[in-house]
Amino acid sequence: MTTNPYLNALTAVAYVALVASLMFFGSSYIDPVDNVLMPIAMLSLLVLSVVVMATCFFYQPIQLFLAGDKAGATTLFTKTIAAFALITFVIFATLLLLSQMSGRLPSQTIESVPAQATL
Repeated sequence: MTTNPYLNALTAVAYVALVASLMFFGSSYIDPVDNVLMPIAMLSLLVLSVVVMATCFFYQPIQLFLAGDKAGATTLFTKTIAAFALITFVIFATLLLLSQMSGRLPSQTIESVPAQATL
C-alpha cells in the first residue's frame, strides 16, 4: 500500500465494492448450492477479505512504526480510518437519499406522526 491514506481507503472501498458486486450479480449465474462447498467458499472469502483489509489499513503504518516513525504510523492509520469512515458515511447517506426519492422510505415529519394515547 502507499503512504497516501486516501488512496488506501479508496482501495479498501474498491475491494468491498468488487466483492459486493460479485455477490449481488453472481447470484444470477450460480444456482443455489446445497453442499459443503458454499460454507467453505464463504469462509475462504472472509479470510481473503481480512487479509486484503489488513493490508490496506495496517501494512504501511506497521512499516513506518518498525522504521521508528511512530507519529507518522499513527497519523497514517488514523487518516486512513477517517477517510474510510467518511466514504462509508457518504455511501449510507446516498442510500438513504435514494430510498427516500424512490418512495420506499416514508418521509415523516413531526406533524405526520400520529399522537399516542396516554394511559
